[in-house]
Amino acid sequence: MSTNKKLTPKLKRSMGPLTFGMFLRSARISKDLSQVDMARFLGISRASVCDIEKGRQLVSPALAARIARKVGFSLEVAVAACLQDQLNKAKLDLVVNLKAS
Repeated sequence: MSTNKKLTPKLKRSMGPLTFGMFLRSARISKDLSQVDMARFLGISRASVCDIEKGRQLVSPALAARIARKVGFSLEVAVAACLQDQLNKAKLDLVVNLKAS
């Protein structure tokens, strides 16, 4: 999957950096699911879906990968967003860059 290099900076300026919550919400909306339906699809609670989307709950890289696989979205983007959220919460001025091995 290739990323449009010109579009990514424009999106960051208008929406801010990608969070895992944004990733999950995008996946849910693209599948035309409610939070309740997404929770059932993923096997988690509706409250967890809401908290993840709002950034109140962080997920592990393993859960981020499982969700990405289940919804058919990019594994690398999901895990990078998840790890970046954790670094940001820890107030560490670091940026995640992943590549598949």
